[in-house]
Amino acid sequence: MSDFVSRRGFLAGSVAALALTGVPACANAPSQSLRPALRPAGGLAATVPAADALVSKAQLGGEVVYALADADTGQMLEARQPQRGLPPASVVKALTAIYALDALGPSHRFETRLIATGPVQNGILSGDLVLAGGGDPMLDTNALAEMAAKLKTAGVREVRGRFLVWGGALPYARAIDAEQPEHVGYNPAVSGLSLNFNRVHFEWKRNGQGYGITMDARSDRYRPDVRVARMSIVARELPVYTYADTQGVDQWTVAQSALGKGGARWLPVRRPDIYAGEVFRTFAGAHGIRLPAEGAARSLPGGTVLVRQQSLPLPEILRDMLRYSTNLTAEMVGLAATLAKGGQPGSLAASANAMNAWAASALGLSSPSLVDHSGLGDQSRLAAADMVAALVRARRQGMLPDLLRAYPLKDEKGRKTDAHQVKVNAKTGTLNFVSGLAGYMARDNGRPLAFAIFAADAKRRDGIPRAERERPAGAQGWNRRAKALQQDLIERWGTLYSA
Repeated sequence: MSDFVSRRGFLAGSVAALALTGVPACANAPSQSLRPALRPAGGLAATVPAADALVSKAQLGGEVVYALADADTGQMLEARQPQRGLPPASVVKALTAIYALDALGPSHRFETRLIATGPVQNGILSGDLVLAGGGDPMLDTNALAEMAAKLKTAGVREVRGRFLVWGGALPYARAIDAEQPEHVGYNPAVSGLSLNFNRVHFEWKRNGQGYGITMDARSDRYRPDVRVARMSIVARELPVYTYADTQGVDQWTVAQSALGKGGARWLPVRRPDIYAGEVFRTFAGAHGIRLPAEGAARSLPGGTVLVRQQSLPLPEILRDMLRYSTNLTAEMVGLAATLAKGGQPGSLAASANAMNAWAASALGLSSPSLVDHSGLGDQSRLAAADMVAALVRARRQGMLPDLLRAYPLKDEKGRKTDAHQVKVNAKTGTLNFVSGLAGYMARDNGRPLAFAIFAADAKRRDGIPRAERERPAGAQGWNRRAKALQQDLIERWGTLYSA
């Protein structure tokens, strides 16, 4: 990670980057495809399909926009309505990664603590024990098990006071996007104390005429049962799931007709702090430390830190976020970045607005309008030219290329291959009838390019009933055509501009 620069250096470099040839002109880019700035030798340009023809062939309806620039100079090479803002979906996580690195720095680690509010004498804590979250988005069951073992090593055998949990390091949100179905695991609550991406594992198996079910906080090493989330099987056809908050407990029901012989899925948790507290209490008990039922602390109590559990370095967290497109990680690091910059966001939208202002000021973006840090909310809008400008600047500062995963293209038989002559490192983004791809590309180590492609059919998306938003009819085929268009455009650009 030695390529990362200081936050001050990043901002200074970003201001200087505004003078890049071609980047400021993005604001006045033509609405249709530009004539290629460079043509390869041998007349290859005549054999390359026109960009508009590729868009027409995809039959996506709605809108398709894109921008392509030289990744070194920022010179715009080809564009289609580059200033037209469309939902970026998870592509926005790449912008969030730049924001977090600028605000927090590459050496930042999040810290989860166990705090004693009173003295520990002869193994007895005469006071409260507090599990205090520090905004670690990757805290998992294994980490809580380690913290319980460290508490025993610290000499604690008994707690005479309360067991409290504190998630106030970040603002609480019941869900990332209120418009999503209640049961989807990618839309959990947000809190400064997180566990297992704030999801609980629901598993069912046929057992005679009925089913055996479990609700647990499983990891690769442990499977502690939880009671903060409970499931009941109901004899019905639809809906498949229902949810109710029953005195702070996530009470689920599932339609028996949908269960089959067995299966499993992750369900979102709405009280992450209590969830983490219950799991920690289980592990503490396994070490002979009995704790009372967890309660939520309204503010962070003072006291002595008995155990510290540090996260991975921020770049590793961001690399995982970009690879697996974890919405919760994006929201938590985005909130942490806003707080580090002196903001006091009361909501995800307020924090996203702070990131919009930063992107306009530090990166020179013209019109970012994001409602969250993950791209889950479909009201976010981002222009392709703005995304490309951010990519060019981030590459100059060494803040993003190493974090983006390789994006394999397909061969003539439709199989993904690493042997394709065009190499791409990019972030994908997918919502129903929304598809995006943005990153860096080069053909056979040729000229490096930065690109962004956004497509959206807002009319079809808006017409999806809430109950069908997880797998609406037609969305899968639309997404395949969108991805095929992305590859067609990338291959065109590789031939025309990177060879």
